[in-house]
Amino acid sequence: MSAVVILKKNEGRLLKSGGAWVFDNEIESILGEYENGEIVIIKDNDGITLGKGFINDNSKIRVRLLSRNADTEIDRAFLRKRVKDAWEYRKTVMKDSFEDSDSLRLIFAEADFLPGLVIDKYNDVLVVESLALGIDMLKDVIIEELKDVLREDGINIKGVYERSDSPVRKKEGMYLHKGFIGEEFDTNVEIKENGIKYIVDVVNGQKTGFFLDQKYNRLAMQRLCKGMLDMSDNLDGKGTLKVLDCFTHMGTFALNCAKAGATNVTGLDISEFAVGQATENAVRNNLEDKAKFRCANVLDELPKLYAEGEKYDLVILDPPAFTKSREATKNAIKGYREINMKGMKLVRDGGYLATCSCSHFMTEELFKQTILQAAKSVHKRLTQVEFRTQAPDHPILWAADESYYLKFIIFRVTDEK
Repeated sequence: MSAVVILKKNEGRLLKSGGAWVFDNEIESILGEYENGEIVIIKDNDGITLGKGFINDNSKIRVRLLSRNADTEIDRAFLRKRVKDAWEYRKTVMKDSFEDSDSLRLIFAEADFLPGLVIDKYNDVLVVESLALGIDMLKDVIIEELKDVLREDGINIKGVYERSDSPVRKKEGMYLHKGFIGEEFDTNVEIKENGIKYIVDVVNGQKTGFFLDQKYNRLAMQRLCKGMLDMSDNLDGKGTLKVLDCFTHMGTFALNCAKAGATNVTGLDISEFAVGQATENAVRNNLEDKAKFRCANVLDELPKLYAEGEKYDLVILDPPAFTKSREATKNAIKGYREINMKGMKLVRDGGYLATCSCSHFMTEELFKQTILQAAKSVHKRLTQVEFRTQAPDHPILWAADESYYLKFIIFRVTDEK
């Protein structure tokens, strides 16, 4: 018999509005015995059943919802249906990219109703990140079922690697872990995205190895560059498109611009390792003559470029999250404002700026306000071309704010006149 979690009166607002979490301070009492990670039933203060989830006393997120039907058995059949639903969704919304891409996010935690679990597919390899105790106890079954569901569509997975090394696990009372699940394999995996080849190091790369969420935003840069090249009279008179990709990481935005025809592309990153990867990826795609990468602190480098009189047709700003907590948001605003001011000053009159934030604490409204303040400070006028978010294999579950994190805006930048 499952233990029953009783909420305080007038609590559980997030859960009732469509969210997936019950916090420790929302709980009135717990009836029955349980072990951390086990399935419990959630009830409102008036006795109405709200669903089933797994509990963990070590976490402020005390219960994570798995089903709103308390009669549902959380068994292999249930988990298979969750996995199959997630795959069918991606076959629908990502179908147009399957021909020129072989990598995507298959499971996105709460947004796929498997809280705390992320699974990415890189070619024929799965990379798993488990961030909650309850889902950790279910992950082996989920992986088996996912591999079987993919096999039914002719996709054979040769290996699985776990990247459960995020410090977030400590908040769940869990240790950090990296390693193979099953047989070992070469962890430098070649993938293809938007027709560009990359080597992904699934052991040492950022997150699970690669930022899959920017897939269609990178494709948008291809379209924009092609459009600018078609209007080459607006460039330098030679049809040369000059692009600056800041925080380039593996060179992804830069290489998409070069693939579109830009012949003067510079990528900057503070990491020597990232610059080395980006350079290798340029060679892998025969783009080394168009895209060059160098190690630099972007915040220091941009003012130097401005002082040297450099101007670019397109500046791309893809910084790491300046805040990972609500308390640090004020400092993050300063950081985003500073980097956007410096970036805008390098855009030629009538050129373009692509700028983004990957922190869900930096809300859409706050991000837009910050960019507007930056533009006013450097006497630039902004015309919004596109507002974009993460690719649809990273679905946004309304009422689960943490699932909406990426804001990506393309602007045309003009001098104040």
